[in-house]
Amino acid sequence: MDLAREEGRRRVRRRGGFATRAEAAREMKAVLDGELRGVYENRRTTVASFLREWLAVQKERLAPNTYAGYRSCVERDLLPAFGCHRLLDLRPRHIDDWILAQKKARRGPVTVYRAISTLRNALNAAVRGWRLHYNPAKHSVPPKPRAAERTCWTPEQAAAFLRHNADHYADRLTDLFEVMLGTGMRRGEVLALHWSNVHLMDRKLYVRWSLAAIDNGKLHLREPKTEASRAWISLSPRVMAALHRQAALQEGPPTPTAASTAWSSPAPTTCPCTPQRVLNQLRKRTTELDLPTIGLHDLRHTAAGIMIAAGVPIAVVSKTLRHSTLAITINLYGHLFKDSADEAVKALSAALDRADAESLSWAVPESNGGLPQTA
Repeated sequence: MDLAREEGRRRVRRRGGFATRAEAAREMKAVLDGELRGVYENRRTTVASFLREWLAVQKERLAPNTYAGYRSCVERDLLPAFGCHRLLDLRPRHIDDWILAQKKARRGPVTVYRAISTLRNALNAAVRGWRLHYNPAKHSVPPKPRAAERTCWTPEQAAAFLRHNADHYADRLTDLFEVMLGTGMRRGEVLALHWSNVHLMDRKLYVRWSLAAIDNGKLHLREPKTEASRAWISLSPRVMAALHRQAALQEGPPTPTAASTAWSSPAPTTCPCTPQRVLNQLRKRTTELDLPTIGLHDLRHTAAGIMIAAGVPIAVVSKTLRHSTLAITINLYGHLFKDSADEAVKALSAALDRADAESLSWAVPESNGGLPQTA
């Protein structure tokens, strides 16, 4: 069939494989209606074929670990649940029924939320591409589950952990844990730290890479997600000492052009520490001291908590952690500001007391003819 011309050129759209003439006529009508309204709804497209097409596009746009999360949601949940539906026939009730079934099966709320959020994002792309009039998942996404409160070590517990490492292990991970707790770096950032980004003379390091383990532990090296993460970090004497020890373990001082990570062995074929191995060692060494069980990212939260408890201004904490906005720091660590909150309300109360006392000193006594008293 002929469609409206574009830039003086004839446009022809062909479709075949219809079982009957009536079916072909219905498809032609749908194409012409779509041409008129700006939306072409192909009744042959299933949810499964669309989601696979959408994933192929996202693979070129997203970081490997983000793409892996989307793919996992699609293959594990969305294709079995909705893949057989035609894209045009998917309705909110299909999605709501699936959510209800998952709740009855006691699926985790985070898993259900991520699956439906992924479906909503994919269908938003269908709407933007004029393949759907509306997004049937738009109002079906359940509320985002509240994140569990992170467990943080006290300064005493963190110091005991680092001392235990130094006394009983004195290995590469001993220095790695020292750097993580001494800088608040993210797990992937510290594992991807290259000697070329460590400037010991200036007591700084630059975050330029992040390491992620996806697809059954396959390591991917990529740049940090945000511009705020690509920043420099000051090095304390403890962290400086750890990096010097690590340089000595690698048989010589680091050079600015070294391409290996700070945790590689001298053998050029040795891979950097894997996130799972580091986590296993953290749990093992934590159990030996009977400390609260935490994850690798909780070391970052512990560093933030120690800085806050020491009275470091929140703006400085935010910059040290390289958050993109101050609001992120406050939302994450606002519950740790108990002492600061106490001081704030005490200052407010004192200001009100002073104002009240001043107003009383200027009160007009009735016996003085309406004039203020003098000493």
